[in-house]
Parts: sequence; structure tokens; C-alpha cells
Amino acid sequence: MSGPHVIRGSVSLPEAELMWRFSRSSGPGGQHVNTSDSQVELSFDLAKTQALPEVWKRRALERLAGRLVDGVVTVRSSEHRSQWRNREAAAVRLAALLAEATAPPPKPRKPTRVPRGINERRLREKKQRSQTKRGRSARDWS
Repeated sequence: MSGPHVIRGSVSLPEAELMWRFSRSSGPGGQHVNTSDSQVELSFDLAKTQALPEVWKRRALERLAGRLVDGVVTVRSSEHRSQWRNREAAAVRLAALLAEATAPPPKPRKPTRVPRGINERRLREKKQRSQTKRGRSARDWS
């Protein structure tokens, strides 16, 4: 691997907690595809990890609840022909997934009012448009 995959800040995926599985991948590869295990499945036990701060862990468990199986999140990669590139892709995808899941919630929207002048101008233009259209009616042309 090309070094630690940073989730955010100084927090990165610990290599010791990553579980790799390899299998034969479908798709391009010629004769070599029948003998190589190029598909990569990367699992990370989110429920038991000590690498994430407790707040991040709780947030990630809540946001990824539909994707977890017994507290383990799994990412699969098979788009490349080489196992090495699939390993890289899976690790990057997992880091991105965890970064998104542990991100702080957005700040609540502060409700604002429409300024009085803008509302008055809108009503004035609306009334003016109404007068223009009323002036086009056939009843005044007789």
C-alpha cells in the first residue's frame, strides 16, 4: 500500500484493523483472469475500532447503520485488472466513506425574513403588470 489512508486530520485507517479478502473478478483480463484473484473485499470493524474518536465512531455507526453487518463495514473493488490497484481503490473508497460518515453535522439554518422593501416592490410590480394586462382587454375597444 502507498502509506496510511487519512480519514480526516491526523486520524488514519490502521493497517492492523483492515481485513482483506481476494476472489476472482469478472470482466476483462484475458487468459490470466481465470487464475488470478484480483477482486478485493476490504472490511473494517467499526464497532470495535480504537482508531476513531468516540464521537466520530458513534456518528459513523449511526449514519452507516444500513450498511453495517455486525458492526463491520465492507467495501468491494474489482474495476482494475491488477489486485494491487484494486487494493488501493478499496482503501481510498473506505477512507472516503468513513470521512463522510464522521463529518460533523451541518450548522442549522438561521431563518431570515424577506426585507419589507423587496416585498413592497414585488407587490408594486405585480399591480403594474395587472394594469398592463387589463389595458389589453377587448372591452375597452368598442
